This record gives sequence, structure tokens and C-alpha cells, in this order.
Amino acid sequence: MRRRDVLKGGALLLAFSLAPQVGAKAQGDPGGEGEAAGGARPGSLSQTPRLDSWIRVEADGRITVFTGKAELGQGIRTALWQVAVEELHADPALVTLQTADTSLTPDEGYTAGSQSMAESGTAIRHAGAQVRELLVAAASRRLGLDAGLLRAEYGRILAPDGRSLGFGDVAGDANTAQPAAPRSRLTDPAAFRIIGQSVPRRDLPAKLAGAPAYVQDLRLPGMLHARLVRPPQPRCRLLGVDVAATERMPGIEAVVREGSFLAVVARSEYEAIRGREQLAHDARWSDAPLLPDPGRIHDWLRQTDADVSVIHDETGLEAPAGEWIAATFRRPYQMHGSIGPSCAVAHLENGSLTVWSHTQGVSPDRAAIAELVGLDPSQVRVIHQDGSGCYGHNGADDAAGDAALIASRLSGRPVRVQWMREDEHVFEPYGSAMVGQVGARLSSDGRITQWRYDVWSTPHSTRPGTAGNLLAGRLLDPPRAPEPPADIPQPTGGGDRNAIPGYALPNLRVVKHFVPQMPLRVSAMRGLGAFHNVFSIESFMDELALRAEADPVAFRLAHLQDPRARAVVERAAGEFGWTAWRADAPMRGRGFAYARYKLLEAYCAVALEVEVERDTGEIRIGRVVAAVDAGEPVNPDGIRNQIEGGIVQSASWTLLESVRFSADGLASRDWATYPILRFGQAPASIAVHVVDRPGDPFLGTGEAAQGPAAAAIANAVADASGARIRDLPLRADRITAALAG
Repeated sequence: MRRRDVLKGGALLLAFSLAPQVGAKAQGDPGGEGEAAGGARPGSLSQTPRLDSWIRVEADGRITVFTGKAELGQGIRTALWQVAVEELHADPALVTLQTADTSLTPDEGYTAGSQSMAESGTAIRHAGAQVRELLVAAASRRLGLDAGLLRAEYGRILAPDGRSLGFGDVAGDANTAQPAAPRSRLTDPAAFRIIGQSVPRRDLPAKLAGAPAYVQDLRLPGMLHARLVRPPQPRCRLLGVDVAATERMPGIEAVVREGSFLAVVARSEYEAIRGREQLAHDARWSDAPLLPDPGRIHDWLRQTDADVSVIHDETGLEAPAGEWIAATFRRPYQMHGSIGPSCAVAHLENGSLTVWSHTQGVSPDRAAIAELVGLDPSQVRVIHQDGSGCYGHNGADDAAGDAALIASRLSGRPVRVQWMREDEHVFEPYGSAMVGQVGARLSSDGRITQWRYDVWSTPHSTRPGTAGNLLAGRLLDPPRAPEPPADIPQPTGGGDRNAIPGYALPNLRVVKHFVPQMPLRVSAMRGLGAFHNVFSIESFMDELALRAEADPVAFRLAHLQDPRARAVVERAAGEFGWTAWRADAPMRGRGFAYARYKLLEAYCAVALEVEVERDTGEIRIGRVVAAVDAGEPVNPDGIRNQIEGGIVQSASWTLLESVRFSADGLASRDWATYPILRFGQAPASIAVHVVDRPGDPFLGTGEAAQGPAAAAIANAVADASGARIRDLPLRADRITAALAG
């Protein structure tokens, strides 16, 4: 879609509320990794209330729906489209969804925290209902009939006498250049035509057919190709470089050096790679600062100065009775490990810069890029284009900054920046290492009478922000300073996300130890601290059940009061056949875990079985059964996709993934030094059961399965082998060592 096409007449008045809201989108605020936006109006309407910022009806009946959220592979291009079609009562063939573009769509911050449906879906639903009513009202004036006698159906307004008008016929008479009302008359779920249906994903056909679909596929006329020459390790500075040999090479257009930022630009991708090799050979770098001892990184976390805060405290006056039991759980640094390395395209023309990126936040990225290249944000446009999936802050924003900086030095020529594999592995922001220390008191009748949980973590969001949060900004001379690291407050939390257990526990105290220092660059990774915290809590719940000689599922139900939580636990256990399950061979076991993501979003329970190879420590995951309550399901198959993908990703994190480093620097530079789950290691089967909640609010699903899946695997391994492994990942050598011990 071109901007001039959107601004053509013959449609509802277009007056988008597109002012940057950088302050409102800071780390931990709504639209970032924090709680869904509040306010008098529902969802993101509280921040962008104008109806015409969300819905546009053309004179020919075509409808464009706008969202500031990005399609990351989670299926919102389909689900948000379904919501719009349903509430508008539109012809599906005439409805198009426009995703994140700073010149076209509302500023909804980041696509993060499983908030797209709660924020954008809710906004589109209410805006769609109100626009439909405005269209009906316009038709009533045209037809001379009371609006209550008319109904909207399939893109037309129908009268009892047989007359009808298309949406486009009355579009010019419906004033949508007004704020949305706080309340809308939504469609009764009993009348739904498309919400609740497993509509095929709209983003998949091109991807499955190998057609151009990703930012990596984007080719513009006259486009140049660039490669970065990175330092040998993060935090090295460029001491000097001889560019003469590189500039003499065939196809080389330019060498760009800005402080320690070094890039080669060529007419073809192959020539850019050759130029990168030569330039890297001729560059001299400073030594990198020493890193902490990797074998003691978790001790370092606990001993380093931290901001300590009590996030939950319900300590009673009377001393609780029972035996005190404690355990410590550890998570390593882990990377997004995007299969396709990051990429971006940028074009500076007539003083305006356009950047195509697979960033998760086009508006925050625009602010950071504008600062980086010295332009006003109004001169920068960031367009989201699908890229390799990551679910978190990988190299996408940095690649966008790289492309913008190079293109700003080569005005008039589009520049494509493609990272190399080692760029992605070494320079992306990782998920933080963490420590969880949990203790509980267990009464003689098998009840938890006291609970204490402490969690240590470095930051979980250093997204841009500012130019200093982009890798290119840090390499300038002088380097741009990143924003001071800030933790994300409750009720959603960062490192302490899901640190408060979702059970009814007396004498409950939870303490967060936020460590601002970052020896390794870290930022948002799918689920943030919830993955580790749910793994710790749910593993420990199994240990307590074993100590109480109770069935793990029954033990959880005995401490659960939320009826929706109980329903999900019972559904997963029932579909798995938990009660009747018996190990049919030695070293086979079953595991169970449950959590409500952020205590605000989707409920998810996972039951699974594993087999452990005693001699090698290899773990094979067999049958997996999950149940999820995501509120009103817009696209049940899309929800299943998210839970299935989350379970597979969690299996990789749980069994294999750990960033390797030494005091001298990072060592995980490829798939050999950072192994991930292979096809042969994936679960034998996954069945996901979606609980239908018509009429209930949307609950975010994309990050609901990772924590429960990790704990269920660990619990199944303990059940199969008798060995409880509390340090992630559950590598084969740890299994064999535990069995030998």
C-alpha cells in the first residue's frame, strides 16, 4: 500500500492520530512488555481514540483496518482480520488489514507480552462495532427509516422493505473523525460467523510457496548490499583500518566508517561478503573487557549489587507448622537464535528516510533511528515487513539501525543490510541468566503452610528507546549512551514475571533481586522471566507433592481456587489420561505443570511423557497434551499453533540451549557451539485442547506454554529416572552425572 493511495479521496475522512508516544512506550510501560493499556476506552483505544485511526471504508466498499502490531508468525494478521470482519459485519473479501507502519497505523508500541489481542484486537473490535453503527445511521438518513429497523450484513445495510445500501454508498456520510465511545454494542457471540472459526492463516501461502514474503526477500530498484565488520567481541573498539584494498575490489561502492561502526557497501551480495572479508582482515581492534567466570555466573548474580524489592508479602502473625523444604534453580544465558539472520532495507530520498524492518516496534524504532541519523522523527518512516521469527528483541532493531546509518551516508540509493550468522549469535541481545531460590513449609497433612521465593536476574528489556539502545549507536564515536536499565514493574514484571505463584498459599512472600549490571548484552526474550520462574515453581510443586506422597495433579488442585485454572488442569490431565497412565518400560515417566501467564493472560497446563536413555542421558519426549484457556478464541487453530510452537521452543531451551562464553569472550558463534532442537528430537505428538469462552475478554496466548512445558519435561525426567535436575538445560551429561550419583 502506497501512502498516496491511502490519502486519496472518496472515503471516510482519514485523520490518523500518529504522534509519536515515546514516553508512553518506555520499557515496562503499556505497549512494551507491560500490562495491557488501561483507560476509559478499551484496549489501545485508550491511547489512540479516533475511530478513523483504525477503520477506513472506501467509496467502492473496500475496507482497510489498521493495527500498530506486527505479524511475527503468531497469526495476528489473521485473527485481527477476523475480529474486524465480524464486528463490521463486512464482506470478508473486501477487508484488508494493514499492519505496523509509522505513516499509516496507530502507535501501539511493541508487539510483545502476548498483548496484541488484548490491546489491538479489543480496539479493532470496539472500533468496528461503532463504525458499523455509524454506517447504519448514515443509511437510515438516506433511506428515511429508523436505524433500529436496519441491519448490517455482509457489507450491506438491509431495510425491511428490501432496499439496501452498500457500506461504500454511505461511507462519505458517516463521520468517523471522532473519538470512540467508551462502550460499544458488540455482536452477540451466538451470532458469530467468523470469530471462533479456524480460518486459514493469511500470511502463510506466500511463505509456504517460496514467494517473496520476508524483508530478506525485498529488492528495490538500484539497491546496494551492505555487510558489517563486527568487532571480534562486543565492547571492542576500532583502533584503525586500511580501506584501500577493499575499495579497489570489484563491485565495491563504499566503505562506511563512523567511529567503531564499519561496513562495506557493494553492488551485489557476493561482492559485499568478499569486501567484508578483506575489510575484517585489515581492521585492528582493542581487547574486550573480561567477562565473569562462566562457571560462577549464578554466584555472580547473587553477589552483585541488586535493587531488592518485595513484590508480594502475606506473611501471617502465627508461625506456620511443618517441615521446611528448599531448592535452587538456575537458568543460563540463552539466545533467540533466529534461523534467518536479521535484515533491513533503508532508503534516504529527498531528506526522508524509509526503513523496512522486522522490528517488533516500528514507532519506538523510528524514534531511535531518527536520533541515530540526526533526523526529525517526522522525516523517518519505519515499515514492518515479516522476518525470521524471534519473539523478543533479537537483531532486527539493530539491523534497521545499521541500514539507516549506511543509507544516510549514501543518499538516493536503497541499502540492504544482511547480518551473517556469527553477527546474529554474538551480537544479538540474549535472555538473562537467572537464579530462583524457593522454600516452602509442608504440614503433616500435605498442605503448604508457607512459601518464600527469591529471584535474581539482570534486565529483560533494553529495547530502543534511544540511539544508544541500537548497536550502531554504541559503536559511534563518541558512543551514544543506552538508556539506564529499568526493570518492568508488577503486575506483569520482567525478571519477576510469574514469580508470584498462582496458587492459594498462606504466608506467601516473593522478593525480586534486580541486577542492573549486564556483563552480557540482554533484553526481551519470549516470556521474559516467566519461563524460568514457572520452571522453578512448578518443578518445586512436584517435589512437594512427592514429599507429601500425593499425586502431582491432585496436589495442585488442592492448592488452586480459581475455577478457570482448575478447569484447565483437569482438562489437560483428563485428555492425557493421567489417572490411568502407567510406565510401560523402565526409565519412562510422566510430568505435569500449570501456570497462568503473568497471572493476567492465558491459562495453560501441560502433561507429557518422556523416556530417558540411561547410558547416554538422552531425553526423548513422547506424547504431549496441553489445555489452554485464552478467553474468547478468535481462531482456535491459531491458538493451537502458538501453544504447539511454544512447547517445541521450550523443549529446545529446556534440553539444549545455553550461551557459551569464557572470561575472554563469547564462544557461541554457530549452531555447533549453540545447538538447538533438531527435527528428530521434537515431541512425538502434541495435542492442544482449547477451552471455549465465548464473550470473555481476549487473553494473550503466545507466551503461555513455555514455562509449563519446561517444568513438565523436568518433572517427567525426575519421574522416569529418579534424578531431579534443577539447572537448565537438562543436558545429557547432567543426566548421566545425576544417575551416576
